[in-house]
Amino acid sequence: MRTDLAVIGAGPAGLAGALAAHARGVRVTLVDAAPAPGGQFHRQPASGLRAARPQALHHQWRTWTRLHAALAASTVRLLTDHHVWCVERVSDGRADGFVVHALLGPEQERSVELHATALLLATGGYETVLPFPGWTLPGVVTAGGAQAMLKAGLVVPGRTAVVAGTGPLLLPVATALAAAGVSVAAVVESTGPRRLARYGGALAGKLPEAAGYAVRLLRHRVPCLARHTVLRAHGDDRVTGVTVAALDAQGRVRPRTERFLPCHTLAVSHGMLPHTDLATTLGCRLDGTAVAVDDQQRTDVPGVWAAGEATGTGGASLALAEGHLAGRSVAARLHGTPYTPAPAAVAARARLRRAADALHRACTPPAHWTDQVTDGTVVCRCEEVTAGEVREALGLGAGDLRSVKLLTRAGMGWCQGRICGPAVAGLTGCRLTPPRRPFAQPVPLGVLAAQHRHEPRAEPTPPPAEEGPS
Repeated sequence: MRTDLAVIGAGPAGLAGALAAHARGVRVTLVDAAPAPGGQFHRQPASGLRAARPQALHHQWRTWTRLHAALAASTVRLLTDHHVWCVERVSDGRADGFVVHALLGPEQERSVELHATALLLATGGYETVLPFPGWTLPGVVTAGGAQAMLKAGLVVPGRTAVVAGTGPLLLPVATALAAAGVSVAAVVESTGPRRLARYGGALAGKLPEAAGYAVRLLRHRVPCLARHTVLRAHGDDRVTGVTVAALDAQGRVRPRTERFLPCHTLAVSHGMLPHTDLATTLGCRLDGTAVAVDDQQRTDVPGVWAAGEATGTGGASLALAEGHLAGRSVAARLHGTPYTPAPAAVAARARLRRAADALHRACTPPAHWTDQVTDGTVVCRCEEVTAGEVREALGLGAGDLRSVKLLTRAGMGWCQGRICGPAVAGLTGCRLTPPRRPFAQPVPLGVLAAQHRHEPRAEPTPPPAEEGPS
């Protein structure tokens, strides 16, 4: 398959970018691993569930219906159930381009190729969850996981829930669970109101949304415990409750403030990190943990754009603005015309990026969260590496995450450090750096073998002819 622009990720950024480029005459193919477009933010219930009021589970429903209708009316080629595992830069001697490799369907046993002139990475982000005693118990889920269960499956993770951690995801998740009939025992947020007030100017635009969530939580009688944290989860076969405590101004647990909250589910989140696997494989420069882009959403690799959470997590509205600007830039580049940005999108991007940066600075995990992580707490769930083993690696001379990985196997499992990486960095004091991987996800060996068989073999060089006697 061939296309002008391959957009990887059908969330808000990918949809906006695909539609903006398509509207300017670009042949676009939109690739996503999910069975339907929308991403995590606009995730829809399975059609077989026949949801009567799916809009009740979603924010910005009108935006979704507009995007969905525009996509349906367009000639954008939509490839769902395509799990991208690698992107290669290629050159045929006349022009440069890219080959997108994707595994098909739920089985992911067969790979297909998509050839594109340009590439827009709208790969989104993933949640950060920092460990604490009991966090591996069944019933402890990420806040985003609880939200996905509700949106896609119309199911709740338990009858009674505690939503804990820090960041803007906690309020919508708690509100959605409460509206679905779950008894939310508390929202446990480690950030206090005074810290948020420091960034009041940048966050002013977020206040109406936050106030709306607060009103709905008040209606459901959900208490919000600001400047509190979860110390441990309790249970044998599954979680039966959590112990929480108040924090002082320095982020330490205040003595004699512990309380027990019974629950069947603990939904926890400590923020988001960008998905950068494909970007780093292509050699794109990173700015911290995010893909670095210019004012046109271009990376430093020619022909590659990035938008949405991959360039720094900031929510769906910011992703839409970035995706739209990226699509316009791609069209200008492919058509050889001047880039003309949309003033409204430029202004929205600047405003929403300031708010996102302010939220990141305000909503941080407690400064001393590692004090509550016992040596027996599992940190790397894939390889069952404990906090004690990670700390021991420091005594053996480990000075970076790679050294800790080699000494403990933390990060060598199925998730390749996506879950345990931030925890290992926090426990060791090492800088969190996204690793460079040849593949963005596990690939069957048969697929790799088939790729090798399809590569053209070089003709053997004949030996030099022997010279006869003169």
